[in-house]
Amino acid sequence: MIIGIGTDICDINRIVQIIEKFGEKFKLRTFTEGERAYCETKAVPANAYAKRFAAKEAVAKALAGNQTGALSWTDVEVTNHPSGRPEVILHGSAKARLNGKVPEGYHGVVHLSLSDDPPYAQAFAIVEASKGD
Repeated sequence: MIIGIGTDICDINRIVQIIEKFGEKFKLRTFTEGERAYCETKAVPANAYAKRFAAKEAVAKALAGNQTGALSWTDVEVTNHPSGRPEVILHGSAKARLNGKVPEGYHGVVHLSLSDDPPYAQAFAIVEASKGD
């Protein structure tokens, strides 16, 4: 059963400007060590950072409720399955928020789709309560 949907679009040029202005401070505050390592291996790191930024926003929207506040940027981590498919690992308050939304007897799953067509990056997240694996 679907318990949350979120989407976000991000202007890659905005991420470039933020990185130029704040550099490592922005990266350290917003992205996990694994995300930074992954993005830095790309030919155009800003595209990868922008997709992950959009993903964090989309997942936060999918997990949001009437009384929820902001999540820490690093509580939502975007990784990749060996096939290349994006995956989400939730930490801290994001994980707690997911667990609070999932009915008893179910487990939470976050599905994520990422895309970019410069100058934009887009993410779509679906949070599912599932009884299966």
